[in-house]
This record gives sequence, structure tokens and C-alpha cells, in this order.
Amino acid sequence: MTGRSKMIRIGLAGLGLSLLAACGASSQWGQEAGRVVDNGSFGNATMNNTQIQNGDRRYVIDLGERFAEEVPTMVTFAFNSAQLDNGARATLREQANWIRQFPEVRFRVYGHTDLVGSPAYNKRLGMARAQAVVSYLAAQGISRERLEAVVSYGETQPLIVTSERERRNRRTVTEVSGFVGSHPTVLDGKYAEVIYREYVRSAEPASGLTGITGAELSTDS
Repeated sequence: MTGRSKMIRIGLAGLGLSLLAACGASSQWGQEAGRVVDNGSFGNATMNNTQIQNGDRRYVIDLGERFAEEVPTMVTFAFNSAQLDNGARATLREQANWIRQFPEVRFRVYGHTDLVGSPAYNKRLGMARAQAVVSYLAAQGISRERLEAVVSYGETQPLIVTSERERRNRRTVTEVSGFVGSHPTVLDGKYAEVIYREYVRSAEPASGLTGITGAELSTDS
């Protein structure tokens, strides 16, 4: 065998081994059926249900996201004022209607101002706005034990960065803050029931049955 023939045979053998390795990498022999089809998300529904049952899910975050999706969480104020106008009161009534559905849940109201004025004054004004919202929600029948107005960001978290007057910065934001520790549902750890109770109720169809009136039961001819 010439040296050239030997080199060609060695080269062909190396190419064959490379092709064999490539085929082995992509082959499903010896692997679970459907492994290539399953991209890893096939069991997510079961995993999600398991996490709900064992408490691994962050229920407060889930409920807070739902609150933010279903009702407006922010009201705004006139310059240098903590008075609620008609629009703010309408928004807070929507919030109160939602909050009533979840007697196990607590809420916190954050007060904000625009950048006009001193930081100390704006912090007091932001707190006054948060307290005004809490008072109005309490007037709608929400227990004050479930409402907090203890944090004011003052002028430190503007939505619109400007040193001028800006109504969108003069606002309060209502957020889910936790669960009422003394509530029996919370003591039982039934957080999933808290979050999904209203979803279940909303899926119940209204009954179309009609009853028999008292006049129809009469035996008089």
C-alpha cells in the first residue's frame, strides 16, 4: 500500500467516525419517546397546580398583579392639595368594591408629590394624600385594620421627571401588602382559595329555572 493510499484510507475512516458520532447525537435510540417533541414545558400545568397547593407560589404578588389589572390603582391630586376630587372618589369606589371581595387581604397606600417644594414638605403632603385615600376607603366599609398609609415617597419617585408642576406625579398608589394574620382562612393556609374564589364564582352560570307561584298551587276552581 502506497503512502498516499494509506492517508486516503485514514481520512475516510475519520470522516466515517465523525458521521457516526453526529448520528448518535441526534438519534432517539435509548432515549424517552417524545423527548425531542417535549421542550420542557409539557409538565408546567401540573407543576403550577402543585406549587399552588403546597404554598410555593407567591400569593401576595399574584393577587397584587390581579388587583392592578382589574381596577385602577392610582388617583391624582390638584397642586398642593390632599383633597379628593370626583374622579379620585370614583376610582376609589372601584378599589373598594374589589377589596370587599377579599376580606383576608391587606392593602397599603403610597403617597407621592411632584418636585415643587422642599423634600420635607412634600413628604408630609404625600402622607396626607395617602391618609385621605385610606379615610375614603374606610368610609366605603373597608376596615382600617386592612389599610395602611404609613409610607410616603414624597417627591422621590416621579412618573414624569420634571421640576415643574405635574399632576401625574401628584398621586397615590394602592397596592396589596399581605394577608390579615388573624383571619381563619389565612390561619388554615388556604391562600389559593383566597385568590381564585372569585374566579370560580364568576364561572357559575345563572340559573334559568323558574318556580311555581302560590296562585298556581291553589286548588280552588
